[in-house]
Amino acid sequence: MQKNVTAQAMVRKHWKLRDFPHEVWRQRWAYIFISPFYVLFAIFGLFPIGYSLYLSLHEWNGVRPMEYIGLENYKFVFSEKGEIFWDSVQNSVTLFLMYVPLMTFLALVLAVILNSGYVRFFRFFRTTLFMPYVTSMIAAGFVFQILLGTQNGFFNVMLESVGISKVSWLDTVRGTQVSLSMMLIWAWLGYNMVIMLAGLQTISNDLTDAARVDGASSVQAFFHITIPLMRPVILFSLVLSTIGTFNLFNEVMALAGPTGGTKRAVMTPMILIYNTGFRHFKFGRASAEAYIYFMLIAVLTFIQFRYLGEREK
Repeated sequence: MQKNVTAQAMVRKHWKLRDFPHEVWRQRWAYIFISPFYVLFAIFGLFPIGYSLYLSLHEWNGVRPMEYIGLENYKFVFSEKGEIFWDSVQNSVTLFLMYVPLMTFLALVLAVILNSGYVRFFRFFRTTLFMPYVTSMIAAGFVFQILLGTQNGFFNVMLESVGISKVSWLDTVRGTQVSLSMMLIWAWLGYNMVIMLAGLQTISNDLTDAARVDGASSVQAFFHITIPLMRPVILFSLVLSTIGTFNLFNEVMALAGPTGGTKRAVMTPMILIYNTGFRHFKFGRASAEAYIYFMLIAVLTFIQFRYLGEREK
């Protein structure tokens, strides 16, 4: 009986494969109408990915003919001479720890407050908090440079007015990292708050009300009911923030420039890849750095899903 079922399945599979060209021709107009997307994706998506892999195995400055060097670009990144790449990765990890946990927590708290129903002008506050996300990061970077200037910056003027000495916001490694973290929290808090707000609106208020009837305080209900139920949304926000932190480019360029600030304090992998390719014209090495960077992001994302995602029972 089992053999007959297997044979019938093979016949059906063979019949489907044989009829595939006829089925494509029968649905040709549908495929023609959706083909522009796939053509553009192949040209601007698949081709650059494949060509970058090919380029990573060569040495090329954009002018001279390519020279095949095998895995030398990858070996360079993993050697002592390629330590700047790992410094950029370390900078990204440091920035992630400095602003992502705080930003995610604040976004969740603000979303809970706005979702409580006790806030008047709900749409006004939601729009106001979301506005920094749609603001040009280049313009925001210049504004933060003015605010954080060591000599006449607004923050230092305010500190001096209350008797506190000036802070070298953009002239030290830690100061530059803190400055960029503040800018990132300002820019991305509203975006993550909207994500949290969308997740909260899928949770029934009956659960929180039942907890309060049983004697739980608002803080206990927040930590023991809201946060566990929001776990998938928080994970989604953390994954986006992880990728975004390693992808930082406009914010760093606007606030600290292509050098990454004092002693490359906020040099990120994206800035390094840009400098390697378009400032030093080493396109093969830049492609190798991009592929290694992609693998690191994939591993970090897998770890987050593995240890923070919902586990099957």
